[in-house]
Amino acid sequence: MVYVVVKFRKKADDDGREPAQVYGSNQVEVAWTVIPILIVTVLFMATARVIATVQKPPDNAVQVIAIGHQFWWEYRYPDLKVVTANELHVPVSDAVHPMPTLIKLTSADTDHSFWVPRLAGKTDLIPNRVNSMWIDPQEIGLYLGQCAQYCGTQHAKMLLRVYVQSRSDFDRWIQEQSQPAHSSDAVSDGRRVFESTACINCHAVGGTTAEGRFGPDLTHLMSRDTIASGVAANTHENLRLWIRDPNAIKTGSLMPAMGLSEHDLDVVTAYLETLR
Repeated sequence: MVYVVVKFRKKADDDGREPAQVYGSNQVEVAWTVIPILIVTVLFMATARVIATVQKPPDNAVQVIAIGHQFWWEYRYPDLKVVTANELHVPVSDAVHPMPTLIKLTSADTDHSFWVPRLAGKTDLIPNRVNSMWIDPQEIGLYLGQCAQYCGTQHAKMLLRVYVQSRSDFDRWIQEQSQPAHSSDAVSDGRRVFESTACINCHAVGGTTAEGRFGPDLTHLMSRDTIASGVAANTHENLRLWIRDPNAIKTGSLMPAMGLSEHDLDVVTAYLETLR
């Protein structure tokens, strides 16, 4: 603009006649058409290559199936024969010996979204459809996230906890989670009450008659730091309150209050506290 203003300013000897008009230039028009096309083509090819690389499942990945429920998370490790809930455990990866985790995502009821900001972007869980994502965490630690798609009254309390562990700690965790539930005779009354109520319609406990799939698997309940999908710490008081009245912790929870007597409430809590 400065060049044009200076170059073509009105001169003292300007006779006022209109200069010769230029109505088109094939060379200029070809240039401003071809050059942008080439630039866009290069950008498209580079972007397509990166997207293909990101979306390609790693060959040596740990396989996890994540199922969204109202309002909790179910995790299945099909190759390792482990089922757990709400707290996802994965091995740490490194550049020399990478071990990413491939997560297949689906929903048991409505739309959800898996989002752990420090590990990956959001990926939706859609009923009757399987989406996938993979993560490659490089540092050991706890990574927090939550459902990022409105899924009902307790959407905000459908929290995510991802534990990235060393290879040895992850292998030890898998070994422990592969074992059936163990309980002593001292809590036999609690087990009897648990198995004689509607608890077994929704929950599973390995090695017992409880084989429900609507609610979280409780085989190793006390190995988890939290209950109610990360809403409350897994303490005796919170566990007892959760069994007595789930809505006291998580309003709108689909787990019903069983109406247990104080004695039955105590013995069931004691039984569940042995599931490690």
